[in-house]
Amino acid sequence: MDGIHDMGGMHGFGPVPGGEADEPVFHQAWEGRLYAMRVSTQLADPGNLRHHIEKMAPGQYLTSTYYEKWLHGWMQILLANGVLSEEELQQREEVLRQQSAAPLPRREDPAQAAQTLEKLRAPRPLQRPATGQPRFQIGDPVQTRHFHPPGHTRLPRYARGKKGVVVDYYGFQDFGDEAPAEVPRVQPLYAVRFAAPELWGESAEAKSAIHLDMWESYLEPAG
Repeated sequence: MDGIHDMGGMHGFGPVPGGEADEPVFHQAWEGRLYAMRVSTQLADPGNLRHHIEKMAPGQYLTSTYYEKWLHGWMQILLANGVLSEEELQQREEVLRQQSAAPLPRREDPAQAAQTLEKLRAPRPLQRPATGQPRFQIGDPVQTRHFHPPGHTRLPRYARGKKGVVVDYYGFQDFGDEAPAEVPRVQPLYAVRFAAPELWGESAEAKSAIHLDMWESYLEPAG
Protein backbone atom coordinates (compact mmCIF):
# COMPACT_ATOMS: atom_id res chain seq x y z
CA MET A 1 0.00 0.00 0.00
CA ASP A 2 1.06 3.60 -0.45
CA GLY A 3 1.80 5.37 2.82
CA ILE A 4 4.31 7.30 4.91
CA HIS A 5 6.41 4.14 5.41
CA ASP A 6 7.42 4.22 1.71
CA MET A 7 9.94 7.03 2.21
CA GLY A 8 12.45 6.18 -0.52
CA GLY A 9 13.18 9.24 -2.63
CA MET A 10 11.23 11.61 -0.37
CA HIS A 11 12.74 14.96 0.63
CA GLY A 12 12.69 16.95 3.84
CA PHE A 13 13.70 14.38 6.47
CA GLY A 14 17.28 15.58 6.91
CA PRO A 15 20.47 13.50 6.93
CA VAL A 16 20.42 9.84 7.97
CA PRO A 17 22.32 9.59 11.28
CA GLY A 18 25.25 7.22 11.48
CA GLY A 19 25.23 4.14 13.67
CA GLU A 20 26.47 4.08 17.24
CA ALA A 21 29.93 2.79 18.11
CA ASP A 22 29.55 -0.71 19.59
CA GLU A 23 25.79 -0.43 19.17
CA PRO A 24 23.94 -3.13 21.16
CA VAL A 25 21.60 -5.57 19.45
CA PHE A 26 18.77 -4.30 21.65
CA HIS A 27 18.76 -0.86 23.24
CA GLN A 28 16.28 -1.88 25.94
CA ALA A 29 15.43 -5.23 27.50
CA TRP A 30 11.80 -5.15 26.30
CA GLU A 31 12.98 -5.11 22.67
CA GLY A 32 14.72 -8.44 23.16
CA ARG A 33 11.65 -9.91 24.85
CA LEU A 34 9.46 -8.73 21.99
CA TYR A 35 11.81 -10.30 19.45
CA ALA A 36 11.75 -13.57 21.41
CA MET A 37 7.94 -13.57 21.53
CA ARG A 38 7.76 -13.03 17.79
CA VAL A 39 10.16 -15.89 17.06
CA SER A 40 8.89 -18.40 19.64
CA THR A 41 5.11 -17.93 19.30
CA GLN A 42 3.39 -19.75 16.47
CA LEU A 43 0.40 -17.66 15.44
CA ALA A 44 -1.41 -17.03 12.19
CA ASP A 45 -0.31 -13.72 10.75
CA PRO A 46 -3.35 -12.29 8.99
CA GLY A 47 -2.37 -9.12 7.20
CA ASN A 48 1.40 -9.63 7.63
CA LEU A 49 3.40 -7.90 10.39
CA ARG A 50 4.80 -5.38 7.91
CA HIS A 51 1.35 -4.51 6.62
CA HIS A 52 0.09 -3.88 10.16
CA ILE A 53 3.01 -1.49 10.64
CA GLU A 54 2.28 0.23 7.33
CA LYS A 55 -1.28 0.96 8.49
CA MET A 56 -0.05 3.00 11.46
CA ALA A 57 -1.11 6.66 11.46
CA PRO A 58 1.62 8.78 9.81
CA GLY A 59 2.46 10.74 12.97
CA GLN A 60 2.69 7.57 15.05
CA TYR A 61 4.84 5.87 12.42
CA LEU A 62 7.32 8.74 12.17
CA THR A 63 7.74 9.10 15.93
CA SER A 64 8.02 5.37 16.74
CA THR A 65 11.27 3.45 17.05
CA TYR A 66 11.92 0.26 15.07
CA TYR A 67 10.74 -2.06 17.84
CA GLU A 68 7.83 0.19 18.78
CA LYS A 69 6.60 -0.45 15.25
CA TRP A 70 7.10 -4.17 15.81
CA LEU A 71 5.13 -3.91 19.06
CA HIS A 72 2.21 -2.24 17.28
CA GLY A 73 2.15 -4.94 14.61
CA TRP A 74 2.49 -7.76 17.14
CA MET A 75 -0.44 -6.40 19.15
CA GLN A 76 -2.61 -6.53 16.03
CA ILE A 77 -1.63 -10.17 15.45
CA LEU A 78 -2.41 -11.10 19.07
CA LEU A 79 -5.79 -9.38 18.83
CA ALA A 80 -6.59 -11.05 15.50
CA ASN A 81 -5.81 -14.48 16.98
CA GLY A 82 -7.88 -13.91 20.13
CA VAL A 83 -4.84 -14.15 22.44
CA LEU A 84 -5.76 -10.69 23.76
CA SER A 85 -8.96 -8.72 23.68
CA GLU A 86 -9.20 -4.96 23.23
CA GLU A 87 -10.55 -4.69 26.78
CA GLU A 88 -7.62 -6.61 28.28
CA LEU A 89 -5.14 -4.51 26.36
CA GLN A 90 -6.76 -1.24 27.45
CA GLN A 91 -6.90 -2.37 31.07
CA ARG A 92 -3.21 -3.25 31.09
CA GLU A 93 -2.27 0.03 29.43
CA GLU A 94 -4.23 1.93 32.08
CA VAL A 95 -2.43 0.08 34.89
CA LEU A 96 0.95 1.01 33.40
CA ARG A 97 -0.11 4.64 32.90
CA GLN A 98 -0.99 4.93 36.58
CA GLN A 99 1.87 2.75 37.87
CA SER A 100 4.79 3.01 35.50
CA ALA A 101 6.95 0.97 37.90
CA ALA A 102 4.42 -1.87 38.20
CA PRO A 103 6.17 -5.27 38.04
CA LEU A 104 5.95 -7.01 34.68
CA PRO A 105 4.82 -10.64 34.47
CA ARG A 106 7.68 -13.05 33.96
CA ARG A 107 7.75 -16.81 33.45
CA GLU A 108 10.96 -18.83 33.43
CA ASP A 109 10.89 -21.64 30.88
CA PRO A 110 14.40 -22.97 30.16
CA ALA A 111 13.10 -25.58 27.71
CA GLN A 112 11.29 -23.01 25.58
CA ALA A 113 14.27 -20.64 25.78
CA ALA A 114 16.56 -23.40 24.49
CA GLN A 115 14.09 -24.28 21.73
CA THR A 116 13.89 -20.63 20.65
CA LEU A 117 17.68 -20.30 20.54
CA GLU A 118 17.90 -23.48 18.47
CA LYS A 119 15.34 -22.10 16.03
CA LEU A 120 17.19 -18.79 15.76
CA ARG A 121 20.53 -20.49 15.07
CA ALA A 122 19.20 -23.03 12.58
CA PRO A 123 20.05 -22.28 8.93
CA ARG A 124 17.09 -20.98 6.95
CA PRO A 125 17.78 -21.39 3.24
CA LEU A 126 16.01 -18.86 1.02
CA GLN A 127 15.92 -21.06 -2.07
CA ARG A 128 12.70 -22.91 -2.87
CA PRO A 129 12.05 -25.68 -5.42
CA ALA A 130 11.46 -24.22 -8.88
CA THR A 131 7.84 -24.25 -10.00
CA GLY A 132 8.60 -23.34 -13.62
CA GLN A 133 11.10 -21.52 -15.79
CA PRO A 134 12.22 -17.96 -15.04
CA ARG A 135 10.76 -15.45 -17.47
CA PHE A 136 13.90 -13.27 -17.64
CA GLN A 137 17.60 -13.86 -18.13
CA ILE A 138 20.64 -11.85 -17.02
CA GLY A 139 21.05 -8.96 -19.44
CA ASP A 140 17.34 -8.66 -20.28
CA PRO A 141 15.91 -5.11 -20.33
CA VAL A 142 12.85 -4.92 -18.08
CA GLN A 143 10.36 -2.40 -16.79
CA THR A 144 8.68 -2.44 -13.40
CA ARG A 145 4.92 -2.44 -13.18
CA HIS A 146 3.19 0.79 -12.20
CA PHE A 147 0.55 -0.21 -9.68
CA HIS A 148 -0.76 0.74 -6.25
CA PRO A 149 -1.51 -2.45 -4.29
CA PRO A 150 -3.79 -2.22 -1.23
CA GLY A 151 -1.58 -4.61 0.76
CA HIS A 152 2.11 -4.85 1.60
CA THR A 153 4.57 -4.69 -1.29
CA ARG A 154 8.37 -4.55 -1.56
CA LEU A 155 8.24 -2.53 -4.79
CA PRO A 156 8.88 1.09 -3.72
CA ARG A 157 6.96 3.94 -5.31
CA TYR A 158 10.08 5.59 -6.71
CA ALA A 159 10.88 2.47 -8.77
CA ARG A 160 7.45 1.84 -10.30
CA GLY A 161 7.13 2.14 -14.06
CA LYS A 162 10.92 2.40 -14.45
CA LYS A 163 13.27 0.67 -16.89
CA GLY A 164 16.31 -1.36 -15.85
CA VAL A 165 18.42 -4.40 -16.70
CA VAL A 166 18.52 -7.80 -15.00
CA VAL A 167 22.02 -8.28 -13.59
CA ASP A 168 21.58 -11.35 -11.35
CA TYR A 169 19.18 -14.21 -10.72
CA TYR A 170 18.63 -15.72 -7.25
CA GLY A 171 16.34 -18.63 -8.07
CA PHE A 172 12.85 -19.19 -6.69
CA GLN A 173 12.08 -17.64 -3.30
CA ASP A 174 9.05 -16.88 -1.13
CA PHE A 175 7.08 -13.90 -2.42
CA GLY A 176 7.00 -11.26 0.35
CA ASP A 177 3.91 -9.26 -0.65
CA GLU A 178 0.28 -9.37 0.30
CA ALA A 179 -1.29 -10.45 -2.97
CA PRO A 180 -4.39 -12.15 -4.44
CA ALA A 181 -4.52 -15.93 -4.28
CA GLU A 182 -3.80 -16.26 -8.00
CA VAL A 183 -0.36 -14.65 -7.60
CA PRO A 184 2.29 -17.40 -7.05
CA ARG A 185 3.63 -17.50 -3.50
CA VAL A 186 7.01 -18.69 -4.77
CA GLN A 187 8.56 -16.71 -7.61
CA PRO A 188 11.86 -16.14 -9.40
CA LEU A 189 13.83 -13.30 -7.80
CA TYR A 190 16.17 -11.04 -9.76
CA ALA A 191 18.58 -8.17 -9.13
CA VAL A 192 17.76 -5.26 -11.46
CA ARG A 193 20.09 -2.35 -12.16
CA PHE A 194 18.49 1.08 -12.61
CA ALA A 195 20.46 4.07 -13.86
CA ALA A 196 20.01 6.86 -11.31
CA PRO A 197 18.61 9.35 -13.88
CA GLU A 198 15.85 6.83 -14.66
CA LEU A 199 14.73 7.05 -11.04
CA TRP A 200 15.65 10.60 -10.01
CA GLY A 201 15.79 12.56 -13.27
CA GLU A 202 18.02 15.63 -13.40
CA SER A 203 18.72 15.54 -9.66
CA ALA A 204 20.48 12.15 -9.90
CA GLU A 205 24.21 11.83 -9.30
CA ALA A 206 26.14 11.42 -12.53
CA LYS A 207 27.03 7.85 -13.58
CA SER A 208 25.38 6.33 -10.51
CA ALA A 209 23.00 3.39 -10.38
CA ILE A 210 20.85 1.47 -7.92
CA HIS A 211 20.38 -2.29 -7.74
CA LEU A 212 17.03 -3.53 -6.43
CA ASP A 213 15.88 -7.10 -5.84
CA MET A 214 12.66 -7.73 -7.76
CA TRP A 215 10.23 -10.64 -7.81
CA GLU A 216 9.09 -11.69 -11.24
CA SER A 217 5.53 -10.37 -10.84
CA TYR A 218 6.99 -6.84 -10.52
CA LEU A 219 8.56 -7.00 -13.98
CA GLU A 220 7.56 -6.80 -17.62
CA PRO A 221 9.73 -6.85 -20.75
CA ALA A 222 10.95 -3.32 -21.46
CA GLY A 223 9.45 -1.63 -24.51
